[in-house]
Amino acid sequence: MPPRKRARPNSTAMRMVGEQLAVCRIAKGLTQKELGKLVGLQEESIASIEQGRRPLMPDVAVLLDQVLGLPGVFAVAAHKMPQIDVIPPWAEPLINLEQKAVALSSYENQVIPGLLQTEAYAQAVFRSRTPRYTDGEVADQTVARLDRQTTLRREKPMQASFVIWEPALACPLGGPAVLQEQLRHLLTCSEWVGVSIQILPVDRPSHPALDGPFVLLETPNYQHIAYVESQRGSLVVSDLDEVSILAQRYAMLRTQALNPEETRDLLKQLLGDP
Repeated sequence: MPPRKRARPNSTAMRMVGEQLAVCRIAKGLTQKELGKLVGLQEESIASIEQGRRPLMPDVAVLLDQVLGLPGVFAVAAHKMPQIDVIPPWAEPLINLEQKAVALSSYENQVIPGLLQTEAYAQAVFRSRTPRYTDGEVADQTVARLDRQTTLRREKPMQASFVIWEPALACPLGGPAVLQEQLRHLLTCSEWVGVSIQILPVDRPSHPALDGPFVLLETPNYQHIAYVESQRGSLVVSDLDEVSILAQRYAMLRTQALNPEETRDLLKQLLGDP
């Protein structure tokens, strides 16, 4: 669900700059109060900047560089601060969990899962957004999505299972050529170590997950977590009863879906391969 307090649109960048300021201040042996006096700010203001709750203003950034003996580092940060985060605040929990997970189970019913998207398909997804992204924003979002995919190819790969409802394979986002490339990429991904892809055919007489897509993750300390995203927000679920319900639904999805070999045959059929 959307956070009750609306996150600042560039909150990720602000937190990063704040953490860098804290490191530099401590390296100089200064307290927040001492640094505040040197640059004309209250102790609480320095704390707010370091915690990513207050933006770093350009004039303050110049003073910080002078006091901390830096060659314009914070001045550059203040002038180059992005207007919006590349990753929406409500999606950050999923990104963080993906990078550490030992197992992931993902059900998608509208588009190809982000971890399996091609560059062109991802661009088409972001260009479909309303209100529309600028060309620069589409490029930034696409790069961020492709960066996420490295988690499937790390040295010790996670066990990743994907169930995709068949209508997502027929939606020609970006045009027929983009869809064709995406289907071929799915076929390639299905051969990766630790990756299982299954298509849930549209002709099944029942459907255990009509409420929408979701992701199940297992952390290195064996904690089971679910992630559910809506139009304008998300929910990270750790309650064992709720996670269990989604796990049961995913088990039913896998039971009703084509197995991985049948899925590859379907993809080849859609691609016109012999």
